[in-house]
Amino acid sequence: MHDIALRAAGLQKRFGGLLAVSDVSIDIRVGEIHAVIGPNGAGKSTLINLLAGELLPTSGEVLLNGADITSLSPDRRARAGLGRAYQKTTLFAQFSVHENVRLAAQARSTAPLRMFGGTRCDRPYLQLVTDAIDRVGLSARSQIVADKLSHGEQRQLEIAMVLATNPQVILLDEPLAGMGPSEARGIIGLIASLKADRALLVVEHDMDAVFELADRLTVMQDGRVVATGSPQDVRVDPGVRAAYLGADGGIA
Repeated sequence: MHDIALRAAGLQKRFGGLLAVSDVSIDIRVGEIHAVIGPNGAGKSTLINLLAGELLPTSGEVLLNGADITSLSPDRRARAGLGRAYQKTTLFAQFSVHENVRLAAQARSTAPLRMFGGTRCDRPYLQLVTDAIDRVGLSARSQIVADKLSHGEQRQLEIAMVLATNPQVILLDEPLAGMGPSEARGIIGLIASLKADRALLVVEHDMDAVFELADRLTVMQDGRVVATGSPQDVRVDPGVRAAYLGADGGIA
């Protein structure tokens, strides 16, 4: 049994009269990729925002390695070991690959801003930077300005920035959005390589990629969990077929 790194219990989020997430519980385990799927409006983005701390729940709790982080801000969750990459890349466009990743690594520090000494004062972070850039395959592009990278390379860079914070849990929101088949293959391989010593949650619409990557699946509809289990179990679940993937067996 894999250790549970991130747990959500009974999460609910209400926007006025709209119940966007209703009584959602989910466990994200070290060594696993847990994918969340569902139609538009199912509550997936709201759920990932609740886990990341960008929204606070109306009720329920979020635990990171057993510690209650429900009320923590996103930056405090990041320092506690929770990393997130967004659907739309969030980069410093005029900075190099190396500079983007260095800023992400320094942000994890309790004293990230220094008036004197520059990067010489942050040698431990420079090793994190080098390792993260190498891990995503951008070592040869480390001095290239971010806005000169291809879309796929920008996604690699964003994942490197997450890795540079040394997270125990990584949340990926539609990492394959806008990619062609060749770029997507590279990102799928990269994501698969990250799970050995981490827990990953992936929200993704590409069903082929989901069933290739996921060790566990959660299906949402109308803010609720329809089913959770292995990809094989979810594939044959009659409720999932009817509610999301089609009663004609479109996931075969």
